[in-house]
Amino acid sequence: MLKSIEALQAIYGHPHERAVRKQIPFLNEDYQAMVRASPLVIISSVGPDGLDGSPRGDTPGFVRIIDQRTLAIPDRPGNNRIDTLRNVVLDPRVSLLFIIPGIGETLRVNGTAQISDEPALLDSFAVNGKPARTVMLVTVEAAFFHCSKAIVRSDLWNPQKHLDRAALPTAGAFHKRLNDGEFDAETYDREAPARVRESLY
Repeated sequence: MLKSIEALQAIYGHPHERAVRKQIPFLNEDYQAMVRASPLVIISSVGPDGLDGSPRGDTPGFVRIIDQRTLAIPDRPGNNRIDTLRNVVLDPRVSLLFIIPGIGETLRVNGTAQISDEPALLDSFAVNGKPARTVMLVTVEAAFFHCSKAIVRSDLWNPQKHLDRAALPTAGAFHKRLNDGEFDAETYDREAPARVRESLY
């Protein structure tokens, strides 16, 4: 097992100058364009109880650019585990990964976050008359685009490679197994589409 930076560098060497120069401490015009185009961001956080990686998704542009150093991410109804929010309250460090359908490059943003419940801010993110539950304000410390190799290797955007949903257990099946078979998976799955639509916001 490798246990030192020196051992890693013996294998990988040093990054190319381009890989270093693409990291900047703010969102330039190109990086802002990626944020506006992205309908999905993965938020990674850390806290005393462990790590968390959680998706946030909505129409492109749902992550608001306040300025070159500040992003605002609305929180919508979910499962109320609040793993990410709990972590941020206790340790503000976050890392964001912006994903854009059909695009190979992704955008990575590292920084610190705060959770706001200021009414006017929540109302400014309202959809169908329903305000955001909270808003995460992220101060950008580092931003850089990630090359397309991972997306190309995975062939992620190739519709011919998309898996049929029936190939994996349903959400109801997950719950049934996790509850030792004491769960009505069929009813849960049948009602899921309407339940999801009605609770998006």
